[in-house]
Amino acid sequence: MRQKLRKQLGAFLKAARGEMTFAQFEKKMGISASTLHRIELEQQNVTLDTLEQILDRLRVSMAEIFPRK
Repeated sequence: MRQKLRKQLGAFLKAARGEMTFAQFEKKMGISASTLHRIELEQQNVTLDTLEQILDRLRVSMAEIFPRK
């Protein structure tokens, strides 16, 4: 289950970043470029605080990142 959630979050962030560089996305998200990169590569667990920050900065809901399938 954890791997599936990491995969969904990583894919969502890649799509949200689009053509932005990690430096540009880092500024928008308030999270370091290295952390964002590890999250996209599914190598980084995130805290609830970080997840809340991602949701807030992208103005999305949990259901948009983690849709029920």
